[in-house]
This record gives sequence, C-alpha cells and structure tokens, in this order.
Amino acid sequence: MGTFHGLEMAKRAMFTQQSAIHTTGHNIANANTKGYTRQRVNFQTTTPYPVPGRNQPQIPGQIGTGVEAGSIDRIRTQYLDAQYRSENSKAGYWNTATEAFSRMEELMNEPSENGLSHTMNEFWDALQVLGNNPENTGARSVVAQRGQAVAETFNYISNTLESIRSDLNNQIDVTVKDANSLIERIGELNQQIQQIEPHGYVANDLYDERDRLIDELSQIVNIEVSYRKSSPSSKDNADGIATIELIGSQGEKLGVKLVDGEKGELQKLTYNSTDPSSVSVGEMGFPISGDNGSLNALIHAYDDHYPEMKMKMDEMAKVLQEQFNAIHQAGYDLNGENGVDFFKGETSGDLEVNPDILKDPTLIAVSGRDDKKGDGSNALKLAEILYEPLENTALGENTSINGFYQALIGEMGVKAQKANTMAKNTDILKTQIDGQRMSVSSVSLDEEISNLIKFQHAYNAAARNITTIDEMIDRIINGMGIVGR
Repeated sequence: MGTFHGLEMAKRAMFTQQSAIHTTGHNIANANTKGYTRQRVNFQTTTPYPVPGRNQPQIPGQIGTGVEAGSIDRIRTQYLDAQYRSENSKAGYWNTATEAFSRMEELMNEPSENGLSHTMNEFWDALQVLGNNPENTGARSVVAQRGQAVAETFNYISNTLESIRSDLNNQIDVTVKDANSLIERIGELNQQIQQIEPHGYVANDLYDERDRLIDELSQIVNIEVSYRKSSPSSKDNADGIATIELIGSQGEKLGVKLVDGEKGELQKLTYNSTDPSSVSVGEMGFPISGDNGSLNALIHAYDDHYPEMKMKMDEMAKVLQEQFNAIHQAGYDLNGENGVDFFKGETSGDLEVNPDILKDPTLIAVSGRDDKKGDGSNALKLAEILYEPLENTALGENTSINGFYQALIGEMGVKAQKANTMAKNTDILKTQIDGQRMSVSSVSLDEEISNLIKFQHAYNAAARNITTIDEMIDRIINGMGIVGR
C-alpha cells in the first residue's frame, strides 16, 4: 500500500461530498419549482485493496479505498403517482360536471322571483283575477302580459341552454387541443430520454417534467402509465421510456396507447366541431367514454345533460301551448266569438303569445258562454291547466305542468348535489394522496440545510485528511535523512 493512497482516498471523499453539496444546492434552488422531485446522492464504497488474485500481497485484510457517488436518484414512488393520477382523473370529471350543473342551476334560478315557477304563478294569479272580473280590460291586459312573460322566460331558458352548449363545444375543442399538446410533449421527452439513458446518464430533471405533464393529462382522460428500459446499457435507476394507455372507469385496459414508448408512436384525440360527442382516438376512432377525466364530463354535459334539459323544456312548452289553446278555443271572447290560439310556437325557444291578443286583449276567451260577457268560468279553467294533473300528455300520466317543472328542477338539483359531493370527496382524496406523495418527493428546506451542513463537515474533514497526508509526505521527503548534514 503506497503512501499516496491516502491522498487518493481523501480526494475521492472531497469529490463525492462535493457532488452531494451540488445536489443539495440543486434541491434548494428548485424548492418552489412545480413538479420537481428532490434528488439524493447514493454513496458507495469503492473497490477495496487488494483484489483477490494469485499475486495479492499478504496483509491482514482488505483495505478500503474510499467512497464514490454511485448514483443520483429521484426520491419518488410510482405507486403513489398511480394513485394520484387515478384520483386526479376522477376529480377532473366531477369538478367539470359540477361547473356544468352550476351554470344550469344559475340559469333556471329556482326558487327566485325571476324563475319560471314564479312567472307561471303570476300568470295563474292574473287568470284568477280575470276570472272574477271578466269584463275588466286592465285585467285582460295583465293576463296577456303575464302570458308573454311566461313565453319569454321559456325563450330565455332555451336560448341560454343553447348558448352554454355552444360554450361547452368550445371547451371540448380547447381540452382536446390541450390533451394533444401534452401527448406531443411527452413523446418529445421520451425521445430526449432515449438519447440520454444509453450513455449511462439518469435524466432526473426530464423525468420530473414528464411526470408533471402526465399528471396534467390524467386530469383530462383516464390513463395508466408503464415504463420500459430505453437500452440494455441504461442504469438500473433510470426510469426508461413511458407508455401511456387509456383505461376505463374500472381500471380496465382499452387497448389504446396515446403514447407508445416501445414503437415511439403517438395517437392523438380527434374532434369534429359539428359533433363534439364523437371525440375519438387514433385512426380506429375509439370513443372517449366513462366517468373519468374532464373531457368526459364536458362531453356528457354537451351530449346528455343540456340536450335533456332542453328537450324537457320543449315538451313542457308544447303541452302548455296545446292544452291552453284547446281550452281557450272552447271559450268565448268579449265579443262572443270563439277563442283563437292564445300561444303560438312549438318549442320553448319560439313560444309566444298570439300577437293579435297582445294588440287586443278583448280576444282573450274568458267566458264559457257566448251570450254572457260577465262569465269568467273559462279563465278559471285556463288557470287550472298549470296545476291540475293532465292525462295522456308528453309530461306523463296525471302530471301537471307545474308538477312536471318542479320534478325537473328537483332532478337537476339531485344531479348537481351528487356532482358537488363527488367533487368534494375526490378532491379530499386527491389532496391526501398528493400530501403523501409530497412528503416523499418534495424538497424540505430544513432537511436540505441539515444535509448541507453534514456534507460540508465531511468535505472539510476530507480536506483536513489531505493536509495530514501532505504533512506526512513532507516529513518523509524533507525531514528524513538530514541528521549529520
């Protein structure tokens, strides 16, 4: 064992502690960087001396040769990543669904003085007043205006439902573009990693960026991530190339790879603005479905929730128009003539009071007899339409118009409440899992400063070791053999 062995061993110690100090500094510098995973230098002893062999020296045992930085690892757990992405996908769905239902609830605005229910009540009250004062022209004008208010409320709800649905169309377009952008960037990172790993390097910072993008993608669609080695020469602690597959709401694989790490291929989402519900993947046109991911929630809102509400409002408007007109035509106006259609239009979007009645309220058929102007029995029958059960209508058996509307509002409220509850629950679970993940992966400045002091002391001790060896060598070179000179 040579005298200079001590210098080499101390030098290795200094270089290794220096690597640890640099890595600690990198951690501190990125303490607030989104998606950054703290890194750690793994110390390992170098090969001891002597190596077993025929010409090995006869010494009591092997002597250590120092330390080296074996690897720089990210402190991250793929199991927690998978759990987080699963909950992130659910949270993405339910938060988006909650927003969609919230906009619908704000539109329906029930119960309030501006809602359809209140407007119909005012119409009913006006009919009651007119029934008791059939010859009162002021009461007739109020009925016409209240009827027009009901029609305009239907119009507003219908038009706004279509407007929100158009906004959802745009949101789907933007979300699909965001997903495709993420897929492209993940594919590019895969390529960069594949160029680096075969040379024996570990691309920790690229892994962080890729994981951050995968987290974002998991909020849009439900995915599963797997990894393969980029090269036989890659280090064991290298993450490798990521493959991203679409999975169902129960975790079942759907056979669709958005990012194929093995073949280096990408499959983007395709979207038709005229039919947003037909969002698909790749040339095979695999449909996006399930209760995971914000994209699915947008599609469900566009394709199911809003069209269903619009359809039921149309049915309600049509039944109101048909039933009201039938009774109105059976009555007699102030001139003793049979009543004309009170409402015009076939849907909630084009419902209106007959313009002739708005111009001349005497056309309102209040009387049940052509020879009795003071009779208001037909007005009372008209009022009953809103609240009395109707048979054999599109609203259902023995269902009143008001009852149908209240049931519709109640059903919407139940769906909105479910979405809100699920959003809160998934957010709580996601936050808990993210907390566990951050407790493993995030940078603790207190811990890093403690490590910095520890590595600094080790570095100083190694430097002191070099000084000691230097003094020994100086004694040998300059101090030995000078007696008698």
